[in-house]
Amino acid sequence: MKSKTQFMVVDSAVLPEVFGKVLEVKKLVAHKAEKSCASACKHVGISRSAYYKYKDSVFIYEDVLTRSIVNIYLLLKDNPGVLSSVLIYLYGIKANILTVNQSIPIDGVASVNIALKLSDNPGGEVYSLNSLKEIEGVVEVKILSAE
Repeated sequence: MKSKTQFMVVDSAVLPEVFGKVLEVKKLVAHKAEKSCASACKHVGISRSAYYKYKDSVFIYEDVLTRSIVNIYLLLKDNPGVLSSVLIYLYGIKANILTVNQSIPIDGVASVNIALKLSDNPGGEVYSLNSLKEIEGVVEVKILSAE
């Protein structure tokens, strides 16, 4: 009888070194830093069998206390550079943009939904999103959700 899956948070300092190496291989492959799993395993110094044994069971835990996912709605004038100015502002507050969905402009304005991940001080950055209203061409800003 197969046991039910149970997730645990464990300090990596007490785990065997192989788990950290599996995570490193996954990162190398995801970033295309290595051509294949085999070359990434060789680079990191673990066997392919060890990688395949643990690859679906080992993940990095992202601390939810230091990261926040925010969905915002913007209404932008149909002028060149408005969306670019918004994205530059978000870059300035170190937001990691997950998705951008923009509608076709109607009556000179376009709606834009942006999902982004904030880090470091999410509360302060969510508050600073209201400053997007000060960008020329931004008509409306609404924070739809923040986790």
